[in-house]
Amino acid sequence: MATNGTACPAPMKATSNGSFQGDSPLDYALPLIILQMCLVIVLTRGLAFLLKPLRQPRVIAEIIGGILLGPSALGRNKKFLHTVFPARSLTVLDTIANLGLLFFLFLVGLELDFTTIRRTGKKALAIAFAGISLPFILGIGTSVVLRSTINSGVRHAPFLVFMGVALSITAFPVLARILAELKLLTTDIGRVAMSAAAVNDVTAWILLALAISLSGTDGKSPLISLWVLLTGCAFVTLAVVVLRPALAWMVRRSPEGEPVKEVYICATLTAVLAAGFVTDSIGIHALFGAFIVGIVVPKDGPFAGVLIEKIEDLISGIFLPLYFVSSGLKTDVTTIRGARSWGLLALVITNACLGKIGGTVAVSLLAKIPFREAIALGFLMNTKGLVELIVLNIGKDRKVLNDQTFAILVLMALFTTFITTPIITAIYKPARRAAPYTHRTVQRKDTDSELRILACFHSARSIPTIINLIESSRGTSRRGRLCVYAMHLMELSERPSAVSMVQRARRNGLPFWNKKQVGAGEGNGGDNIVVAFQAYQQLSSVTVRSMTAISHLSTIHEDIVTSAQQKRAALIVLPFHKHQRVDGSMESFGNGFRQMNREVLRYAPCSVAILVDRGFGGTVQISSSDVSYAVVVLFFGGQDDREALAYALRIAEHPGIVLTVLRFLPRPGGSLLNGAAHGHDNSTVRVGVETAEEGPADEECMEKLKEKVASGTIVSVTVEEKVVSGKAEIVSTIKSLGIRCNLYLVGRTSATAPLIDRTECPELGPVGALLASSEFSTTASALVMQQYNPTANLSLVEEVAEMNEVPDTPTVCSVHKRDIASLA
Repeated sequence: MATNGTACPAPMKATSNGSFQGDSPLDYALPLIILQMCLVIVLTRGLAFLLKPLRQPRVIAEIIGGILLGPSALGRNKKFLHTVFPARSLTVLDTIANLGLLFFLFLVGLELDFTTIRRTGKKALAIAFAGISLPFILGIGTSVVLRSTINSGVRHAPFLVFMGVALSITAFPVLARILAELKLLTTDIGRVAMSAAAVNDVTAWILLALAISLSGTDGKSPLISLWVLLTGCAFVTLAVVVLRPALAWMVRRSPEGEPVKEVYICATLTAVLAAGFVTDSIGIHALFGAFIVGIVVPKDGPFAGVLIEKIEDLISGIFLPLYFVSSGLKTDVTTIRGARSWGLLALVITNACLGKIGGTVAVSLLAKIPFREAIALGFLMNTKGLVELIVLNIGKDRKVLNDQTFAILVLMALFTTFITTPIITAIYKPARRAAPYTHRTVQRKDTDSELRILACFHSARSIPTIINLIESSRGTSRRGRLCVYAMHLMELSERPSAVSMVQRARRNGLPFWNKKQVGAGEGNGGDNIVVAFQAYQQLSSVTVRSMTAISHLSTIHEDIVTSAQQKRAALIVLPFHKHQRVDGSMESFGNGFRQMNREVLRYAPCSVAILVDRGFGGTVQISSSDVSYAVVVLFFGGQDDREALAYALRIAEHPGIVLTVLRFLPRPGGSLLNGAAHGHDNSTVRVGVETAEEGPADEECMEKLKEKVASGTIVSVTVEEKVVSGKAEIVSTIKSLGIRCNLYLVGRTSATAPLIDRTECPELGPVGALLASSEFSTTASALVMQQYNPTANLSLVEEVAEMNEVPDTPTVCSVHKRDIASLA
């Protein structure tokens, strides 16, 4: 076939017959798209790894990767471009990229919770309005300059709207991850930024719909734009009136704890595709339909979470990067040449920053936000991302933006997002402050004083063990002796569900602090974790506060340490980084949790205990009357063993617990420290040096204990002494206790040599490593304790002499308290 004498290329077939049949795989659609996807994923993930030290979000790596594969870099080699990205393959690439983008926008809609947006304070609304209106006005002015220079020949109305939207967008998902990376999610500035960005996101989509409707009437009646907008409004109304009740019906039939039916998942994803078809037929864009479906899906219950879990990895990890490549193939940075072009790029960047930062700072100062916080908020609101590229690509496809204007705006988005993290790090460092306090250890003279514990867990399966440990630690039934802060540790990742976690936490009041009571009218989304601790508090004399920390694993120890300092905790309980499988072997959660434990041990402002959980108390929470545990303290000597003994004596006050204190003594002429100086880490070396000094303290501690047992001051406590001559005898003695023991307590730096030849867990110490090994036991849990040492402590928190009582939220912000009420 020929048209005007030019032969049309034949369409690409899907699959080849193979190289041995003489076919080149790159001439067929399926093997070529597979090659393109692999190349894109390797390049973008490699760039993300290289940019990780700069703390840049992954979207930066994906934008740069798309540009590098396009005509700006690798695509300048025509052989590479025509081989890997031939022109006839771009239709398949764009189709798959837009299909992935369609479902990603559905995930973005799931992230936005209108309940949270409706509760946005006046201050955040004012900042959002200023952050949209001023850059939009400057965008209109910039459009006049660009239209008269490099983008002439386009209609004025759609071009100015596209420019206004491009300069006024704030990328909500990217902003959330930047705030988490900088530890600002729990601050007042983080709350304002997230609320304002959510409002900005919705407004940007409305303005984009207007821009698309205006751009689709080239040479046609202006009434068409009005019909497009009215039909789009009718679609939104239909989605709210018809689709939302249907989705709510599915949510009600998907209760917590039961799997969501496959037919509901399939029906919802089909609705996403159908909505995309409808909005594309209207003339807005298929993405709008998917976005609206995501918004109308009810956020309560497990349904939304299951939807995200089903599709997020495939879409975000595989298909979405193709969209950045599709965008990069349209971006030719070499079109920006000469003083005029570079001057226009500088103008666009200046106006974008001036409008966003200037408008946000001005309103923030009027709202009495301190100047430094106002500047930081302005740069945060200037973050761009995927939505910016969507706007630009639609403008390019609608021929509103030419190649040079498109390249300028892509570089503007890249620059403004790239500078956010380093500038915020340089100008704004939220102070981690807390008042000094006295009780930083369990061992103390005033044994009747309140004991504060920060109990951390990262899996719902640990909740029964944590509650059973709390119940065992409550001592006498007198209220006020024990206060527990239960902190749920959640890893922040690049997945969309990470932003959803942040949204759920913010919906419950102050971020990361669940203030909502059970049955308070608004559904809490089936939060079993909060319900479990609240139910236990109602049935016991223990005060329990639920908290959530959402951070990258590499920095989550800072949240733990800061919260412990601000809550004046005497003990931090950490989960061991391994859990026991059904066959009795220990399986690791990952090296990140192990490193977290090590960092907490290093920086903790109080004593620390690592819990090796083998089902302490069983797999369910047990009532106070059913508690019947045998607890054993392995006492070798040293300050950590004395701390373990002090905690065990507290546990022994519970009427359902029998405590055995087993003290190991060396045979005359022998030593428990044989080989300690050649241990696996510095802790065992330190024990060998300090034992001579701590010997009198150990003797005094044991004598007082024996006196109390003999006088009947404490009951259900047995003190035994075992004379041993070496490692083998110690191990056999401990193993003989395992049959009748539910929980072992031991100090981390016990005065003994390592009891197993090789261990990967030096953070547990010489005895703790044995208790955590698979060969030791499959039923007895262990609590390895390290006593707070003020001379060796490295602090992450600045202690302030005069400071008011810290509220029950792990905030690390220095913004004035009068601002908090206006942000709720």
